[in-house]
Amino acid sequence: MKKVLITGGSGFIGTNFIKYLLTSDEAGEDISIINIDKITYAGSGKNLEHAGISTNPRYKFIKADLSDRNAIIRIFEEENPELVFNFAAESHVDRSITSPEDFINSNIVGTANLLDSSRKTGVKRFIQISTDEVYGSTREGSFDETSKLNPSSPYSASKASAELLALSYYYTYNFPLIITRSANNYGPYQFPEKVLPLFITNLIDKKKIPLMWSEDNPGLNIRDWIHVEDNCRAIWFVANNGEVGNIYNIPGENERTNIEMTKMLLKYFNFNEDMIEKMPHRLGHDFRYSIKGDKLRSLGFKYNHLDLKTEIGELCKWYQSNENWWRPLKK
Repeated sequence: MKKVLITGGSGFIGTNFIKYLLTSDEAGEDISIINIDKITYAGSGKNLEHAGISTNPRYKFIKADLSDRNAIIRIFEEENPELVFNFAAESHVDRSITSPEDFINSNIVGTANLLDSSRKTGVKRFIQISTDEVYGSTREGSFDETSKLNPSSPYSASKASAELLALSYYYTYNFPLIITRSANNYGPYQFPEKVLPLFITNLIDKKKIPLMWSEDNPGLNIRDWIHVEDNCRAIWFVANNGEVGNIYNIPGENERTNIEMTKMLLKYFNFNEDMIEKMPHRLGHDFRYSIKGDKLRSLGFKYNHLDLKTEIGELCKWYQSNENWWRPLKK
């Protein structure tokens, strides 16, 4: 049985990735999973318990802090995983602006300890999960994997730093590394501080939604949206079909302005634009993220969730049906 170690598996994308590996026919059944998670606020919803995954006999949870070097090497020596997927990260841009030190510890120091433990115990493949935000913003065109890194927030800078450290292990030690950079994820179990679940849960409660706005930029910032299951599928696909030492963009192929996304949600809940609370743009607010997926497509990957309007409707239904999950988190 293939032993897979996943960090941050109790968070949004990690939860969906574990669920995919344990329940999807695409992933196969010959997999056991070790989930290392510190259980910060973003994992406090007991996602895997709610999803019915935590009792699976092929699943094991270990609570640990990736910045604890001794604890991480001990886990690797005891568990001896073949594959490592590093999802663990502080990821909320606004929090990174007010508390950058948390992002440095989790995203950089934590990655360093994982890389060292993986190298010393002979891990066969290490997948570093990154973000399109490492490229920074662009008004025109789209970034490919060779584009320069130009992060603009402490969050994206910490993710870029982790990438560079991981690549140094590939070049120096011939370490079996692959990096993925995905677009904005949406889907079940996303903590309700992020824009879509925040807006959806507010609208369920008939509360206004805080949209970043100015006279010269009335919600025109652009993001590319990918369903979390497609991102999980792409990450697993790349782990099995990609080439070591390579970086793979995972776009959503669904670029929308923030006001377009907002109107989509308002229409679903039968509200008008009076429900928008106009908020000032955050510091260093990137205008547009856009990445090319030619390299991923060339490997043969195919998306399952490209109909954004339909998928957003399904997402709204999920939050409407799972208030027992998100309500305690919004308190």
